[in-house]
Amino acid sequence: MKYKKDKNMKKVVFYMMLLVMSIGYAYAQGKADIKFEQTTHNFGTFSENSPVVSYTFKFTNVGDAPLVIHQAVASCGCTVPEYSQEPIAPGKTGTVKVTYNGTGRYPGHFKKSITLRTNAKTEIMRLFIEGDMTAKDAK
Repeated sequence: MKYKKDKNMKKVVFYMMLLVMSIGYAYAQGKADIKFEQTTHNFGTFSENSPVVSYTFKFTNVGDAPLVIHQAVASCGCTVPEYSQEPIAPGKTGTVKVTYNGTGRYPGHFKKSITLRTNAKTEIMRLFIEGDMTAKDAK
C-alpha cells in the first residue's frame, strides 16, 4: 500500500513541476512594449479663427514581439486620433496623430485624453493634449 501512495505522490509532484515549468515558459515568451517620446502635448495659445490643431506622438516598440494598437479612443468628439494600423516590429517606430477641432467650442483652456489599448506589457496607455483657444476678437 505504501508503494502505491509513493507512486501517486511522484506523479503529483511530476505534474506540478511540469505545470510550473510551462507557466515559466509562457512568461518567457516575447512581449511587445511601447515607449513614447512624450505622452503630453501643450498646443499653447491659438485663436478661434484657426481652431484645428494637430500633434503627432511618436513611439518605439522596445519589446521583443510585434506591437499592435487595437484601439484609440478620445475623451471627446472634438478630438480625433489616427494611429499606425499595422504591427510595429521590435525596435521600429510608429505614430499616433491627434487632431483637436475647437470649432463651435467655447474659447478657453482644454485638456483631452486619448486612451490606447495595445498588446504591450502595459495594455492601456493614455496620451494627453491641452491648450488655450482664444476668442475671435481677442488680441
